[in-house]
Amino acid sequence: MSLAIPTAANCQVESRIPVGELAKPRLLVLTDIEADPDDTQSLIRLLLYSNEIEIEGLVATTSVHQKNRVAPESIQRIIAQYARVRDNLALHDPAFPPAATLEGLVGSGQPVYGMAGVGRGRSTDGSRRIIAALEEPDPRPLWVAGWGGPNTLAQALYDIRETRSAEEAERLIAKLRVYTISDQDDSGPWMREEFPELFYIVSPGGYGASTWTAMSSVIDGIDNSAISNAWFAQHIQQGHGPLGAAYPDTAYGVEGDTPSFLGLIPNGLNTPDRPDWGGWGGRYELRTPDRSTTDPDGFNGGVPVPQETRPIWTNAVDSYQPYVARPYGRAIAPMDRTFTGFRETLWRWRDEFQNDFAARMDWTVEAPQDANHPPIVRLAHPDRITVHSGDVVALDARGTTDPDGDSLSYHWFQYPEAGTYPEAVEMWGAENLYARGFSAPVVDERSEVHFILKVTDKGSPPLTRYRRVVVTVLPAGT
Repeated sequence: MSLAIPTAANCQVESRIPVGELAKPRLLVLTDIEADPDDTQSLIRLLLYSNEIEIEGLVATTSVHQKNRVAPESIQRIIAQYARVRDNLALHDPAFPPAATLEGLVGSGQPVYGMAGVGRGRSTDGSRRIIAALEEPDPRPLWVAGWGGPNTLAQALYDIRETRSAEEAERLIAKLRVYTISDQDDSGPWMREEFPELFYIVSPGGYGASTWTAMSSVIDGIDNSAISNAWFAQHIQQGHGPLGAAYPDTAYGVEGDTPSFLGLIPNGLNTPDRPDWGGWGGRYELRTPDRSTTDPDGFNGGVPVPQETRPIWTNAVDSYQPYVARPYGRAIAPMDRTFTGFRETLWRWRDEFQNDFAARMDWTVEAPQDANHPPIVRLAHPDRITVHSGDVVALDARGTTDPDGDSLSYHWFQYPEAGTYPEAVEMWGAENLYARGFSAPVVDERSEVHFILKVTDKGSPPLTRYRRVVVTVLPAGT
């Protein structure tokens, strides 16, 4: 069957800029480091992506789990280990920043809990760093990741409102993108109510209702080895130099803070400003959750759980049928089970981002020729296409390469929840062909269908990159 690329007669090319590939994201982290070893774990992973994420600040804060202490010295301790491997990382990519640059980004918030640290005269080095980053003449948004309590951000917003004109405050706040790991003090609900236009991703309420818990959730029916203690010992902690050796054992849950920046990594799948499209950090919907659905009586350290006053980016649900490798015949096949839930939006990518982490830890000690690097995924057509119902559409990954010369495996699939067309679209050909196609479904109104190409090399560890193709389908005759 021919899979010829659609011509101008039946489709419109909208863009050749890869979906999700924008300028390097800017990130400022608020961390209650020392409240739990997982902040240190997440910081080590983040530093391994500092060539692709522009870190604007690393601010030590409090939380409900550490109410009267901040520990910037613990951030500096990890940067000191990064300094010992930075030159080797730079052999793989010279964009890794010098350790001295990172050292200059360390700051602190108030050593008090929650809203007690917010108000007149409560400004800190940390809150001033946030404002300074927002005031830079840089069109890119500023992501603020709350790994602990976010009261330092609340103070920055308080100061902006008190000291800037309404127009200037609106401009600065519009540049903010916030992702907090639940609410670890009482300033989160205050910010969402006081600043209703603030872009905010959070799973409010008890931790049991949080998407981020998928990072360490053991899921019945799948292989969970990539989050096992043995996996971390083998791939991260032991035999991987000083930065890997600094990675602590898990105490409560592994890397609970990491989902706050997984969605910023430029992997061809992530589109940070569209949390509803899904990616390594999970998928989120803009809605006002009912308090009763947020596990309000579950564990969260005792932070009050009020009813949300406006829409926030919060838990979405995916139905996911994993594919597994086959020993003979077609290389992959779907499992005989489908998983449905909000954690599925994150753990469905877990093996892939864990392998990516392991490879980058290899970069700290291995020469480029001895380590694995991700494929470079290309399409033989744009990644935004407009068609009409009934049009034939081809999807083609011709031109994809691997920098290490590794053999490549392909997997094309539809991501129904990311689009506005809710039904499955039947595709031609085996799932693992580099080219597949489909007939555009019959629609009564403009609809959007998302297709994901996943390309995985056969290096060690195997690395995956993606391309998202967004197909807009119009009713026939329009």
